[in-house]
Amino acid sequence: MQLFFQEKIELPISYLDEEESRHLVKVLRKKQGDPIRLTNGNGQVFDCVILEANQKKTSLKILNSTEIPEDDFHIHIAIAPTKSPDRMEWMVEKITELGFHELTLLETMNSERSFLKTDRLNKKVISACKQSLKYRIPALHPTKKLTEIYKSKDFSGYQKFIAYVDEDHENHLFDIAKQGGKYLILIGPEGDFDPKEINEAILAGFQPVSLGNSRLRTETAGMAAVQMLQVLNR
Repeated sequence: MQLFFQEKIELPISYLDEEESRHLVKVLRKKQGDPIRLTNGNGQVFDCVILEANQKKTSLKILNSTEIPEDDFHIHIAIAPTKSPDRMEWMVEKITELGFHELTLLETMNSERSFLKTDRLNKKVISACKQSLKYRIPALHPTKKLTEIYKSKDFSGYQKFIAYVDEDHENHLFDIAKQGGKYLILIGPEGDFDPKEINEAILAGFQPVSLGNSRLRTETAGMAAVQMLQVLNR
């Protein structure tokens, strides 16, 4: 069943905003009496029937609701933005389909781009959630410096990793991450982390890890890390 997103949902009658209504009417050609599914992005899913299919403001009757349980693990990716915003948008779309929970943009010494607006990324996330039937919208955080991550008290109890290119890596992420945990993984820019940043991360309690034998682009590394942690917790 087609999934739609609406942040504020009222009972027993709710309405889709203009963007969602236009998609419902013009693209999917839904009409009065058709069933659809609605989510607020916080784990609640509502079975609905269309009362009036209007491309400006579609009205829905809520039939029932279900609370989708949260995952028993938590994936937080902290990653340096790519020079091309399109590549970062592609990555965000794909890791949403795979399943992650939070993403923070990193400013590093070798960053190709120090700032990236999260508005477009958030639209990609919502679209990918609807496509892949995800009922919880991952959180996107604005750019932070690495030192802010190291000093933050928000990651107490997390398994913390830093992934970088090193032929002598002894640990693979999949081998040392533990099931059912909270994970924070740092992924650097195309030029990789500076050696000083790697040393500081290790001193701050981050474990150095490999994502495989290949040298990966930033956005591929982000996707690989999410997939590994998903498979670990399958």
